[in-house]
Amino acid sequence: MKLDPVSLRLFVAVMEESAIARAAAREHIAASAASRRLAELEDTLQVELFNRSNRGTEPTPAAFALLHLARGVLNDLDGIATQMRDYGAGVRGHVRVVANISAITQFLPAELQSFMAAHPQVQVQLQEQISTSVAHSVAENAADVGILNHGSYGEEVTLLPYREDELVVAVPASHALARRRSLRFADILPFDIVGMHPGSAINNLLMRHASEHEIPLKLRIQVTSYDAQCLMVSAGLGVGILPLGSAQIYRGALALRTIPLAEPWAKRKLSLCVRSLESLSGVARLLVDHLRAGSGAGNNAVSKP
Repeated sequence: MKLDPVSLRLFVAVMEESAIARAAAREHIAASAASRRLAELEDTLQVELFNRSNRGTEPTPAAFALLHLARGVLNDLDGIATQMRDYGAGVRGHVRVVANISAITQFLPAELQSFMAAHPQVQVQLQEQISTSVAHSVAENAADVGILNHGSYGEEVTLLPYREDELVVAVPASHALARRRSLRFADILPFDIVGMHPGSAINNLLMRHASEHEIPLKLRIQVTSYDAQCLMVSAGLGVGILPLGSAQIYRGALALRTIPLAEPWAKRKLSLCVRSLESLSGVARLLVDHLRAGSGAGNNAVSKP
């Protein structure tokens, strides 16, 4: 049985785009040729990958199993090509990074800039995801390196110490809490809260601790970014809890005050996430080493949940 990498890439594109036409456009082939290649792949594997109907195509369980295997094969092929090119002229290659919004807004802009300045022939593809999705993407080989809140996510991944951040309370300058020097979580529970979206690490954290106080969160609105959160807080729609480094970006431009949150859980750890150090390509290992050196965590032990 001979498998064609072009057909595997097309298959992965179809799974990711959820449409043959979009996948064909992404892979620069005609939709009719894409359909023919998928049929040939099914014939080669002797398994049905898609249920076809008037409503379109739906992946079968076999398709999801093949997706994981195909990504691994294609990543290995890309790694071979990349490492061979490295012998020709300097370090070059492609690294897929997924990270949560806290890492992206606080640490990655400067660290990726310095890395890419040192390695101009390395392309870094960065995508924002919540921490649970970061762990899953790395485990499924959809990403080479992840950055997430430290914890256990039920995935076969290796976590490396990276950074620490601190949650603070953002309030409008005219708010009743604005003159406080620090706040406990119970202090903000009587007030409307501008929260992050469901599934985010901060939203889960606040829900859990509100439950411990047996007081429901007064979530007036939920947003998907820290800039939107700060704008809503500045407009008087509630108070927000977010990382200090992210709040500082917007504090100068908006009528906001940031107040320390006097809770032990306000100090958080961020970790780098990889399948294993041994599985990293040369350029991915360079990036991991760069990020760890910048954080001062280069000599810390590796942990595997």
